[in-house]
Amino acid sequence: QVQLVESGGGLVQAGGSLRLSCAASGRTISTYTMGWFRQAPGKEREFVAANSWSGTIYADSVKGRFTISRDNAKNTVYLQVNSLKPEDTAVYYCAARTDGGLIRDSGRYHYWGQGTQVTVSS
Repeated sequence: QVQLVESGGGLVQAGGSLRLSCAASGRTISTYTMGWFRQAPGKEREFVAANSWSGTIYADSVKGRFTISRDNAKNTVYLQVNSLKPEDTAVYYCAARTDGGLIRDSGRYHYWGQGTQVTVSS
């Protein structure tokens, strides 16, 4: 089992930045695909970014503004979110996929955190 705990969310003005963290425990995530998803009120959960040994992918809506990275020594994944817009307001979730691959489908991830709220004011 893998436990994921997100942190770093908060209230920020449009144009601001945050760094979200996802600390993993239970198993090392160095070989896992790690993803970030988000869910806004009244909307479905959507893919944001994913990182694996083979590379990184982003949703078009965040490309150039968000950066996913990981520190395997700390068993932690990060999402740097810059140039925030009000439409980025959502609960952001970290997810782990044990089988690797750059996957956008949330249904193919095996472990999930509880989420961290990001609110962007205009």
